[in-house]
Formats: sequence, structure tokens, C-alpha cells
Amino acid sequence: MKKIIECVPNFSEGRNLEVIRQITAAIESVEGVSLLNVDPGASTNRTVVTFAGAPDAAVEAAFRGIRKAAELIDMRKHSGAHPRMGATDVCPFIPVSNVSWGEAIECARQLGWRVGEELKIPIYLYEKAAPDPARSNLAVIRAGEYEGFFDKIKEPAWKPDFGPAVYSEKSGATAIGAREFLVAYNANLNTRSVRRANSVAFDVRENGRVKTDDGTPAGKPVLDENGEPVRVPGKLKHVKAIGWYVEEYGMAQVSMNLTNLEETPLHAAFDACEESASQRGLRVTGSEIVGMLPKKSLVEAGKHYLRKQRWSEGASEEELIDIAIRSMGLSELKPFDPKEKIIELKIEEASAKSLVQMNLRQFCNETLSDSPAPGGGSVAALMGALGVSLGGMVANLSAGKRGWDERLGYFSGWAVQAQRFKDELLFLVDEDTAAFNKVMAAFSLPKSSAEEKAARAAAIQQANKYAAEIPLRVMETAAKAYPLLAGMAENGNPASISDVGVGLLALRSGLEGAAMNVRINLGGLKDEDFKTALGVKLRKLRADSDTEFQRISAIVESKLA
Repeated sequence: MKKIIECVPNFSEGRNLEVIRQITAAIESVEGVSLLNVDPGASTNRTVVTFAGAPDAAVEAAFRGIRKAAELIDMRKHSGAHPRMGATDVCPFIPVSNVSWGEAIECARQLGWRVGEELKIPIYLYEKAAPDPARSNLAVIRAGEYEGFFDKIKEPAWKPDFGPAVYSEKSGATAIGAREFLVAYNANLNTRSVRRANSVAFDVRENGRVKTDDGTPAGKPVLDENGEPVRVPGKLKHVKAIGWYVEEYGMAQVSMNLTNLEETPLHAAFDACEESASQRGLRVTGSEIVGMLPKKSLVEAGKHYLRKQRWSEGASEEELIDIAIRSMGLSELKPFDPKEKIIELKIEEASAKSLVQMNLRQFCNETLSDSPAPGGGSVAALMGALGVSLGGMVANLSAGKRGWDERLGYFSGWAVQAQRFKDELLFLVDEDTAAFNKVMAAFSLPKSSAEEKAARAAAIQQANKYAAEIPLRVMETAAKAYPLLAGMAENGNPASISDVGVGLLALRSGLEGAAMNVRINLGGLKDEDFKTALGVKLRKLRADSDTEFQRISAIVESKLA
């Protein structure tokens, strides 16, 4: 599946729009990167830029932005309300989709090394990328700011992680890191009272409230042995919250920062506010997300609310997102457009239209045209996706069957699996065409000199390897779905047994079609070890597929009879 990482560099310029434009143009010059937001501030004299893309593209875009900032911004002339230490002050990487923390940290290290070596800017790694835990806190690194760093950098404890241990007068220093995604999230209350909103905020935030001798806000604070106020922690970890009144909306809100969505997801914050408000005679009427967020947050919220309804969680991502929006009232104050608020969807919207975004007629017309792509590989992946979808449909129908409540978990689990397999195969529909295009691009490379011929031959071989690997992934993913269809044939709603049969035929046809594409792409390869390894996998997948197909077909036929 596509890897997406977000990068949020902060540049020490918020007033000169031409400088900001040149920096963002440098970032956008990298193919595969989407500029999501540019937020300049005049009083802070600082601009926060948000962009996202594949890890390699994001590192390249960040480097170009930092290089342009070093060229255009002179820190000797800089003043502003926000703490700062360099022309590019901070540059964090945040995993969004299918990117591990190890990959995010490697992005920070690659960028730090390159900026230090090529631009001669001192680099400090922070948060999860910091090799020294004592220097992981950004505020600790930035203490003393630009003016104080001329002496600070001379101390052995403050030797940079990359780059020279000499402070750059013009560009200063930069902190590069890997951190958790932060979501600014507000819960709307049916009150105008800031005091009552604060009561809810104190209930839910990690820091809680100060303990008093009588348990009321007006009571005397209880002190510990060091004379410090004792705090009663709130319900949620990794949540900062406060109550405020918003004149524009005519209501009070609980304003929250969620700093670890894995441990405290969006829906947990909404439910905690709802529970606290209810106990105080209030009601949460809806909520709002400030900025953007990863798709996973709303998908998981949708599943959470389906579980609360005791319904199958095996809905499509689109449906899960819609359930989350409705359940948390995200459109109460203004329409919530997923294509504008969800990072992955914003990137998809900005990119070229994919095959899977076409309607059925458009896809068939494109396949039937004289263009060689989409071809058999993409169609095979689509056939596999259709087979999986039929199996998932039977799971969802069985989960909702009256009198089968005790088996909800079984069928819901299979429906969730079906959604995952379907999404993987749909991704491969486009990826197979992209792999074919890479082969054609390699054949188009120049071949005038011996060096060009060698580079072209190597590129062709590499592209052909990838073109063989993609249909093999189709086979592997389709093979994972046989247990789904077996489960539905054996235990699913008997009225849907023909759907299981059609799904089985489509799944096997997709797998066999993908096998043909593996074989034809192996034909042009010279790497015998690679060909042998893929050939072994191919034969085993086909043999196992035949066995499973025959076994499940027998179950389907017996029930049809």
C-alpha cells in the first residue's frame, strides 16, 4: 500500500510573501509531494508549511525548502514573537500511512546528514529521532534561541548531530525530528459558560485538576511533601484541554490537543467529553477538527461506533468515515469535506485520476481502447477484488441475519478482513499499470553512447522485475482470501451460497490471470536467481490455489444441490 509521511517545516519568515512563495515553490518542485497548507504569521514572523508524500520524496522536498530558506532568510535581521534558532527552525516528519517509526527516524537522519554536509548548517535531532534522550525535547534544544547559540554550540554537550560545530550567522541551526501526529480537536457544548467547559476539560485532560480539601474548585489546594499542589489526573492520556467561549459560534467548547492517536484516538476524546458533560447536565452537540488528520483516525472511529451499535465493522472506508462524521457531529458548525480534511484523500484528489476512481463504463472503455494499459494485470487484480468483495458481502449479510447475534464477531471479523484484501487488490489495479509504464519509460531512455546503453539496459531489467513482482503480489493477496470464501461457504447465510460460488470463480480467475502476467514478465529477465525464486513462488501459489478452489467448490456445489 502507498506510503505517506507528513513533513511540517517551520520557516523564520512570516511577512515577506515572495520569500514564502519561493520556499514553497522549491518544495512543490519535487514530484510526488503534495503541498497541504501554508500558514504565515506576521507577529511571529514565522510560516508553518505542511506537505506530504512518499518518504524519499518528502526528504528531497524538505531539503530543497531548507536550502531555499538558507538562501533567502538572514537570521541577523530576524525578529518575531515565536522562539527560533534558525532560518528553518524545526522540520519534523510524522508517519501518516504505512510508514513505521523506523522509516520516519531514517527520514530525519537522512535529511539531517545532507543538510549538515551540503549546506553546512548545524543539525539537532529531536523527539523520536534524537540519539540522546537528554536532547529529545525541542524546547531544551532551542533554549537560548538564535542569539544564545553562538556560545551554546561551543559546549561539548551541544555538539550538533550533523553539520559543523560552528554557528551559522545567516542561517542559524535547525532541529529535525520524528514525532507523533497532533490533532487539534474541539468538542461543542450546549452552554456559553467557560467555567463549565473548563470542568469538562479538567475531567478529560491528562493533567487533570488541582486536588482541593473539599473537592470543589473553591476549596483549599492539597499540597504534597514538597509543598507542590497535588493533582487529580483526568481520564485520557496524551490530551491537553481547556474550556473557552467562541463568539463566532455562540457556544463554549472543550479545546483539545491529541498528541498520541494510537493511545488516545479521536473517538475516545469525543466519548470522554460526552460522558463528562452528561454527568454535569450538559450535552456535547458536535465537534470540529482544526486542520487535517490521517484517514485512519476516522476509519477507526467509524468501526468504534459500529461496535457500539452491535453491527458488523466490515464497511468500506468511505462508509466508516461517514459514520464517524455523523457520530461525532463533525459537520455541526460547517460542512466537513473528507477530501479537504483527510490527508490521504487530499493527496489523491490532487494527483492524476486513477483507474479505480473511474466508473465501470469508463474502466471498460479504457481497457477496450488501443492503449496497452490497463491490461491483463490490472484486470486480474480487479477480478480478485470482486471475488473478495462477494465473500465480504456474504459476511456482512450473515452478521446482520436475525437470530445470529452470537456469531456477530465471527462474521464481522471476516468482513473486516475482506475490506483489507479488497483495498490491497484495488491498489494493485493501479500499481500494475504504473509498473507497465515504468517498463515503457525505461525503453524510452537514450542509447547513443555505451554508458547510456548500459544505463538503459539496467533500467529495463529493474522495471521488468517490478512488473513481475506486482502480479505476484496480486496472487499472494488473492490466495489469502480463500479462507474467507471457505468460511462463508461453510457457515454463511445459505441463501447467499451462489454469491460465494461466483466470488470463488472470480478470485481464482484473478489469481490465474496474475500468474500469466508474472510468467510473461519473467521471460525478458536475465537475472536467473530472481527468475528461479519467483518461479518457485508462482508454482506453489498456483498449486495451493487449485487445492483450495476444488475444496471450496465442492462445498458450494453440495449446498446448491
